[in-house]
Amino acid sequence: MKTEKIEWLSDNPFYTKRFAYYVGRKCRSMTIQDVAKELKLDWHTVKALDKEYMEKQLLQSPVAAPRVIGIDEISIKKGHTYRIVVSDLERRRPIWFGGKDRSEESLAEFYRQLGKKKTKKIQLAVMDMWKAFFKSTKKNAPQAAILYDKFHVMRHLGEALDEIRKKEYARLSGKDRSYIKGQKYTLLSNRENLTLEGGKALKKLLAANKRLNAAYLLKESFGQLWSYQTERWARKFFDNWKQSLKWQRLKPYEKFAEMIERHWDGIAAYSKPENKVSLGFVEGLNNKIRVIQRRAYGIRDEEYLRLKILTCMLKEI
Repeated sequence: MKTEKIEWLSDNPFYTKRFAYYVGRKCRSMTIQDVAKELKLDWHTVKALDKEYMEKQLLQSPVAAPRVIGIDEISIKKGHTYRIVVSDLERRRPIWFGGKDRSEESLAEFYRQLGKKKTKKIQLAVMDMWKAFFKSTKKNAPQAAILYDKFHVMRHLGEALDEIRKKEYARLSGKDRSYIKGQKYTLLSNRENLTLEGGKALKKLLAANKRLNAAYLLKESFGQLWSYQTERWARKFFDNWKQSLKWQRLKPYEKFAEMIERHWDGIAAYSKPENKVSLGFVEGLNNKIRVIQRRAYGIRDEEYLRLKILTCMLKEI
């Protein structure tokens, strides 16, 4: 017995390819459950048709040799279960999702799959300050310069500021303490992202607590480090910033400055003209992945999550 393969039928013979792609386009902005309800289909059917659509997208957009890559990890379950996402920062798309954790060996898997020829063309790797990523990249792509992502560095600074806030809350009492209570988001947000009410609360908090005011101003000014065109001027700025910590009694900031000192080469690399890449893409991709994970909540199929992440920046078909 032989069955003729009809070109316009999908993998599921009850539906055409055109319908499968229609379902796939719907699933880009809706949950499987919502699409199944709207089209009066079974949940598993919608998921299978969406998978077919995404596999076709990847088939039409093969991975080219990247020049600049972004490396990050995402948590897929509670209890520190991680997977690595690698992006092509110039073409602005994720190109690999995998690994068993965020270890050196897991990232080496990406370089093996990419192949030696394409790996040799990588000139810059943007990552957070995780040692395993650094070691694996230096071992597998020794020609690539390492650049530490601004958003991860600023996150460490935000954590240091929050530690100062907690210490101030514990130290004070009465009315002075009431200004700090419940103001974590206000203090850690960018000023332009605050509502009118949030801006007033921040102004009141900074006026009431001198130490938090100094810490906040230092945090806001540190972002200037990535605006310099030469390493010499970037270093001068950092030395002045570090010098201004004297007599401030901000221990978490002193620890943060020591961490920057240890990773200076990977941060100063951004001041070189050839390393000017869009660092905002990695953070934007992370936000997109979080939305995908929320939308796919309850789906344990990791292959489905992989397809969703790898196709999230590709054009519709």
